[in-house]
Amino acid sequence: MKNLRFTFLILFMFSGVVALAQTDERKLLQYYRIPGKQGVNVFETSKKDTVKFQGFHVRVGGDFALQFQGLSHENSITGDPLVDLGSNFNLPTANLNIDAQLADGLRMHLRTYLSSRHHTEAYVKGGYLQFDRLDFIQEGLLSGLMDIATIRVGMDQINYGDAQFRRSDNAMAIYNPFVGNYIMDAFTTEPFVEFTLMPSDWIFVVGLTNGRLNQSPLKGDDGFVFFSKVGWDKQVNDDLRLRLTGSLYSSSDQGTRDYLYGGDRAGGRYYGTLATVANGGSDFDPRYNPRFAYQTAIQINPFIKISGFEFFGLMEFVSNGNDAIGGDFTQLGLEGLYRFGNAEQWYFGGRYNTVSGETTSAGSTREISRVNIGGGWFMTNNVLVKLEYMNQEYSGAGFANSRFQDGQFNGIVLEAVIGF
Repeated sequence: MKNLRFTFLILFMFSGVVALAQTDERKLLQYYRIPGKQGVNVFETSKKDTVKFQGFHVRVGGDFALQFQGLSHENSITGDPLVDLGSNFNLPTANLNIDAQLADGLRMHLRTYLSSRHHTEAYVKGGYLQFDRLDFIQEGLLSGLMDIATIRVGMDQINYGDAQFRRSDNAMAIYNPFVGNYIMDAFTTEPFVEFTLMPSDWIFVVGLTNGRLNQSPLKGDDGFVFFSKVGWDKQVNDDLRLRLTGSLYSSSDQGTRDYLYGGDRAGGRYYGTLATVANGGSDFDPRYNPRFAYQTAIQINPFIKISGFEFFGLMEFVSNGNDAIGGDFTQLGLEGLYRFGNAEQWYFGGRYNTVSGETTSAGSTREISRVNIGGGWFMTNNVLVKLEYMNQEYSGAGFANSRFQDGQFNGIVLEAVIGF
């Protein structure tokens, strides 16, 4: 009963926010990625801001995602059979988002997962402060620099790679054209400081974190992470946009564990796949985490949009920082879409994603591949329905004697998303 009352309270708050947003469109946030269709294909927030500061303002928003899953699975391991997968609804996920314009050029973001696959209870995902002007300290302070600079400080996801801008963040799935994220899902929430420069069409990012997902003042983990990005993004004309970026992530050997591919505590999509009767599965399936204690990763992302045609690519290389153990993985992603309709409210396309490598220098290979084919319909700016067929396969001696041995799952998934 307590959880039911809480749910009704949240829904009441959301309905009030939607009504307010419809009657007061003037009060928008500065340097902000707008939730919904208007935020699709937005990466770093632009320095070409047109929103005039009108004083302190708080925006409350939310996300909701629900899937109807019809998947089947199989493997070749004996002795521990897989659970029976049926066709039914997954547990819905929901986010609560609070954004506040604190001063001219100073904004705060906070996201709470109200419900997720891994945590059915509410907990704070993270948040940050974003500085785009410093006039609140002194009028005109470093104004020339701040015309091209953005500073972010907080405990939230870091700007490594471009795939993060197209992924589902628990219930915030409206920017993702498909249901699942990439197999090696680069996402972590850590205390960080990040500097971004965007002169003309160029992008330069540099940042530091302490490499920890769960924070503690106790000694024993003195690691740190350095990350950076260099890129070029240009709207050539009304019909053509070109973008190319390269990102670097490097964690030190003083850390006890690296969370780059295991930092999303919400869990993955495609529930129950390759789970066994005796030992179950993982809330984080079907993502793959190399589980290197420290590592170096490079991600390269081209993006091309020609009228309604859209291509996004991912090429990623990750190496174990411990040379004595060795191990490395390569990830490839190819995504092609065609958006159509008067407002490009419809789209269809496909994604091909592979991961291959070895966990140790003398280890056995592991290969994972996934194909997604589907499309979506933006019923409104804030409501999206997706339908896809997907197939994921596992191979290689590195999966021998595990539930992933010659594993495969495929089928149809329908997802409904609300984001505002």
